[in-house]
Amino acid sequence: MAMMAKMRSLAPWFIITVGGLFVLFMVLSDSKLSDVVTSPERNVGSVNGVDISYQQFQQFYEQAKQNQIQQTGREIDESQEDTFRDQVWEAVIRQTLMAEKIDEFGIKVTDEEVRDVILGPNPPEYLKQGFIDSAGNFNRAAYDEALRDPRNVEPVIAAEQGVRQQLISEKLQNYVNAAVSVSKNEIKRAYVDQNFTMSADYAMIDLNTIPDSTIEVSEKDIQEYYNEHKENYKIAEQRKIKYVMFKKQATKSDSASIEKNLNEIVSDLKKDTASFKTYVEIYSNEPYSLDTVAITRIPEEAQELISNSKAGDIIGPVLAAQSYIVYNVVKISRTKDEVVRASHILVGADGDFDKAKKEADEIYSQLINGADFAELAKEKSDDPGSAARGGDLGWFGKGQMVPEFEKASFSGRIGRVQRPVKTNFGYHIIKTTGKNRNKYVIQKIVNSIEPSPSTLDRIQQDANDFAYLADRNSFESEADLMNLEIKESPLFASASNTIPGIGKNNALVRFVFENDKNDISEVFRLPQGWVVVKVEEIKKEGYKPLEEVKPAIESEVLRKKKLDKTFEIAKEVKTKVDETGSLQSATTVYPKAKISTATDITTNGNVGGLGKDFAFTGYALKAEKNKISDPIKGSRGSYLIKVIKRTEFDSTAYSLQQNFLRDNLLRQKKARFFNEWVSNLKNGADIEDNRHKFYR
Repeated sequence: MAMMAKMRSLAPWFIITVGGLFVLFMVLSDSKLSDVVTSPERNVGSVNGVDISYQQFQQFYEQAKQNQIQQTGREIDESQEDTFRDQVWEAVIRQTLMAEKIDEFGIKVTDEEVRDVILGPNPPEYLKQGFIDSAGNFNRAAYDEALRDPRNVEPVIAAEQGVRQQLISEKLQNYVNAAVSVSKNEIKRAYVDQNFTMSADYAMIDLNTIPDSTIEVSEKDIQEYYNEHKENYKIAEQRKIKYVMFKKQATKSDSASIEKNLNEIVSDLKKDTASFKTYVEIYSNEPYSLDTVAITRIPEEAQELISNSKAGDIIGPVLAAQSYIVYNVVKISRTKDEVVRASHILVGADGDFDKAKKEADEIYSQLINGADFAELAKEKSDDPGSAARGGDLGWFGKGQMVPEFEKASFSGRIGRVQRPVKTNFGYHIIKTTGKNRNKYVIQKIVNSIEPSPSTLDRIQQDANDFAYLADRNSFESEADLMNLEIKESPLFASASNTIPGIGKNNALVRFVFENDKNDISEVFRLPQGWVVVKVEEIKKEGYKPLEEVKPAIESEVLRKKKLDKTFEIAKEVKTKVDETGSLQSATTVYPKAKISTATDITTNGNVGGLGKDFAFTGYALKAEKNKISDPIKGSRGSYLIKVIKRTEFDSTAYSLQQNFLRDNLLRQKKARFFNEWVSNLKNGADIEDNRHKFYR
C-alpha cells in the first residue's frame, strides 16, 4: 500500500491521457449498484434482484455522456439521447451480471498487480501515449517523473482504477475462456480456406431450364411441406396502434424572430470592423467556409440577388431550404464556363409531332404579338414544374439539358422569344433570360429555422393535454375536437423495438406490449417530437395460416421438384458422358445443359460464374482431379464436375503459418465464446426495466 501511495501523483495534463481509459465499462465497474437503499418506486429497474435507482442510473448516464464528449469532441444530439440511454442501460445490465460472476468466482486484483502494470517495463499504451516524443519513442524518464510528482494525486487514482478494472476484466475473460481451445483440424482448415483455390470443368442442368408446366405441385405436397416446416411460419405476438404525433415544427413567429435577429446582425456587420468570419463563428449554425461557386450552386432564392451583386456586398437574410442565409460576396471573377437562365413553354407531342408543331406555332405567334410569356406558360405549358413558375427553369450549365434545347438556350439573345424547337418531348418555345460567366467567392451565415423553446413547450403541453383528455374521454373524439390527425401502424412485433411510422423506441414498444387493448399512453418523446398512442389490436402468438403462405410454399415445392428433376436428368447425362469421356456430350442428352469452366473456386462457397454453391465447392475441395463426378445436386441445379486444378497442400508454408493461425483463431474463438457467455447470462437473468416511468 505504501508503494501505491507513492504512485498517486501525475502531471495535471496527464488527466487527459488517462481520460481515454474511462470507457463505459470502467465507469460502471467502479460503482456498486446495491450501495444505495432506495424505495421501489424510485428504481429504474433491477438485475437479478440488484436494484438500480433513478439517481444511480442518471449518474451513470451523465458520466457516460461526458466520456463520449471527451472522446468525440461533440455533444450528443438530443435526437440520439434515447438511443444512448439504451446503450448505457445495456452496459449497466452487462456490468451488473459480470460483477455478480466476479464475486461468485472469487476474482480479485491486488495492489501489487496494479503496481506491476503501471511501474512495469511496458505500461499500457493509454498510459504511455502522453510520453511519446517526436521520434515516436517512449520517454520513460518523463513517465516515471510524472508518477513521482507529489502535486498530482487525482490522475494517478484514475490510472489505478482503470488498470484495476482492466485486470479484473482480463481475469474474468481468462476464467470463462479457460476451456476454449483450437484443434489441429481447425488450424488446418483455416490454412486451406486462406490459401486454396480450385478450377473445374462442369456440365450444369440448371433448374431454370425446367418448364414449370412439366412439374405438378399438388395440394398434398403443399400441406406436407407446411407441416414439415411449420416452425418457419411461427409468428410472435403482434400489436397495432393508433397514434397522434406532435411534431417539432417552427411557427411563423419563430421564423420571423430568426429573420429579425439576422437583420440586426447584418446591420451590425455593416458598421463593425470585425471580420465576417468572426460573425460566422459566433452566429452561424454551420462552420465557416470560403467557397468559390457558380450561380447554379447558389440556392434559387438567392441567385438573382447574387447575380446582381458586386464584391463586398452583404446580401440577405434570404429564406432558402428551411434556413435564413446571409451572404458576403468576397470576390467576383470571370471564367470561360458560361451558364444560362431560360424559360420555356412545352407543347408535348404524345406521338403526334405535327399537331404539337401547329399548337406551338400558334403560341409563338401570340407571344411575338405581345402576349405575356409567364401567363401563357402557366396556361399552356405541358411542363407542370416550370409552368407554375411562369416557365422559368432557373440557371443551368452545359450538359444538363437535351442537345437541341441546350443549343437554343445558349445561342439565344437575352429576352428574345425563339421559334419552337423540337426535342423528343415535343416542341419548346424558349426565352433566354440571363447569361453568366462569373464565379462568386462567398462566405455565409446560416441560421436553421427551428422551433423556439417556447414553441417546443407549447407543443409538448398540447401533447400532454391530449393524452390527459383522451385517457378520460375518447382517443378518437378528442383528436377530432382538437383537429389532430390519427395515424395507424401495421401489426408489428416487439423484437425489433421499432414501430412502423414512428421508429425505434424501446420504452414505447414496452408500453404497447405490456398494456391491454384500448389502453392509452402518456406522452412519449421522439426525435421528431412527441407522441400519444392507443393499443388498437392484439394478435396472439401463433402460426401463419396455410392460405397466407401457400403461394410461397408452392413456389418452394416447385423449386425443390425442379431441382430433383435436374438430378434425374444429370444421371442420364452421366451415362452418356461415361461413354464418350467428355462433358461436351451432355448436350446430346439435354441440349440446355450448360458446359463451362469455373476458375478461382474458393472454400467459402464462391464459384466463378455461378455464385455461392457449397455443394460444388465441397466436392471440388476433396475430389480426385481430372475425374468426372457422379451427379451432384447443388442450390441452382445439378452438376457433373471435373476438377482440373487445385492448390496443393504446402507443408512448409503451413508450418510457418501454423502458430499465427492458431493464435488468431484462439483470439477470435475466445472473444466469440465470451460474448455468447455474457449474452446467455442476460437471457437467463431476471431483468426489470422501468425506465419508461422516468424517461418519456
